[in-house]
Amino acid sequence: MKKHFLLFALLVAIQPFFAQEKKQKTADDILKDSIYGANKAKVLNYTMKDFEKLFFEFNEKKFDPNVVLTKKEFYTYTVKIATFSDRLAALYPKEKEVAAESKKKWLSESYEDYLLSKPSQKK
Repeated sequence: MKKHFLLFALLVAIQPFFAQEKKQKTADDILKDSIYGANKAKVLNYTMKDFEKLFFEFNEKKFDPNVVLTKKEFYTYTVKIATFSDRLAALYPKEKEVAAESKKKWLSESYEDYLLSKPSQKK
């Protein structure tokens, strides 16, 4: 009984060292989650032509010095592009890792960084 108690006490004592720190969700994370949930099924059924249209439309607007996307518009594009990575992973299982990295990259896009890039594009 004493050994069980000591083992239990030891486990309780070291547990905080193994517990993962939970990241607080930002307002942007909540918005991205909402956009993902609302568009996932639709985007997973995109053809490559649909995806290319989305991708080029986003890049046109992103780099147009006369256009400033709203936060929702910006994240709708980036989340949809990231979600398409799930489709590519399903279609090409050997490329799952590449698709996961692509998704991670697109989901990490920041609206604030986008806004900071806008003045530097104006000449």
